[in-house]
Amino acid sequence: MTSLPPVPPPACPVHEPLYGPEFAADPAAAYRRLRAHGPIAPVELAPGVEASLVVGYEAALHVLRSTETFSKDPRRWQALTDGTVPADSPVVPMMMYRPNALWADGEEHRRLRGAITDSLARVDSTTLRGYVETCADTLIDRMAPAGQADLLGEYAQVLPLLVFNRLFGCPADYGERLVAGMSGIFDGVDAEKANELLATTLLDLVTLKRKQPGHDVTSWLMAHPAALTDEEMIHTLVLLMGAGTEPQQNLIANSLRLLLADDRFGGSLWRGSLPVEDALDEVLWTDPPMANYAVHYPVHEVVYEGTALREGCPVVVSLAAANTDPALVADQRAGNRAHLAWSAGPHNCPAQGPARLIAATAVEKLLDRLPDIELAIDVEELTWRPGPFHRALITLPVTFPRAAPAGRTTTRAEAPAEREPAAGQAPPSSVPTDGGARRGWVARLRAWWHGG
Repeated sequence: MTSLPPVPPPACPVHEPLYGPEFAADPAAAYRRLRAHGPIAPVELAPGVEASLVVGYEAALHVLRSTETFSKDPRRWQALTDGTVPADSPVVPMMMYRPNALWADGEEHRRLRGAITDSLARVDSTTLRGYVETCADTLIDRMAPAGQADLLGEYAQVLPLLVFNRLFGCPADYGERLVAGMSGIFDGVDAEKANELLATTLLDLVTLKRKQPGHDVTSWLMAHPAALTDEEMIHTLVLLMGAGTEPQQNLIANSLRLLLADDRFGGSLWRGSLPVEDALDEVLWTDPPMANYAVHYPVHEVVYEGTALREGCPVVVSLAAANTDPALVADQRAGNRAHLAWSAGPHNCPAQGPARLIAATAVEKLLDRLPDIELAIDVEELTWRPGPFHRALITLPVTFPRAAPAGRTTTRAEAPAEREPAAGQAPPSSVPTDGGARRGWVARLRAWWHGG
């Protein structure tokens, strides 16, 4: 009897890279490959930074809701603690411990989140819509005479920052530094320096508001019974800044891309019926602005459907992959809000309503003012920014018939920022990734913002 050859041991799983131009160009292909491993698969977030990525919808809900098994506290991240992952890794600023609600569990999470939800609840939706419309009109007035624009750099990127500055009582020059810092840590380019810029700017804002509180979210957070320390204030503002600007601009830009490029929506635009809410639902399902995040750490070894998850190793939820899980029936997404773009469980986004309102208002205002707008290039030619966490375009070039500014005069009480840009000037294009180019971009934004 001939003996059979020994069965070779199973090969170590290949860690799919979630970085670089190939992943940025087609993340859906990476998710399809990862599903071959099951609902949770091995990935590399940056060179040498290994994690498990949840690509199944039901598995995502399990991780997001199982607070007794999965902690949010990054101080449990063993590879960072023991030096396997260096402190200057480009993904560390997006995953490191900060004393805010995102990285807290239990009672501490409830205290810190309570300060956020109570403060945001004081923002009147009608007033917020007015801020967005005023900001949108200001930016469209500057684009309209040119007949062409980069909707990312001249609209989707600037508008959330203007709204953020107004709601949080943030001086304009602080806003410039904040957007440069936040973009740097999302892209993972010079991330350590960008994180330092973000922290020092927010310290300046907290110091200012301790001396001069106002009718704004920053001041309301300070006055909340949760009694946030200065350190907690800074990192709570990092959380709100991160959620309120970068993902917001991506939701606006990705929705505009869909409306301008997808025949399912384009026909309705020409008929005058603007399916903006439908487009938002589609984007939140298929291209959520935060594609892979919601990082958790098993408090002990866990086996989920045959996949072993080691204690202290990052488990990242792919909101994008979970939403497009083939196990889901996705024939009709319009009006279906069961997607995970806002996460789920106790750490779901506390500002879903305002975020959706800002995006819908921004898109509606643009299409109302520039109804004949078209993409300047084929949709396949659009390129995406690098980074494992977001789904973000580099540019969104468009053309449209030249139009005169609307001539609307903004009153001082309505002004969304301390000063408005000078008429006739366009803001600089999207934030570059090169350090020197970024400094030039900030200088141009400062000149545009202050009319110089």
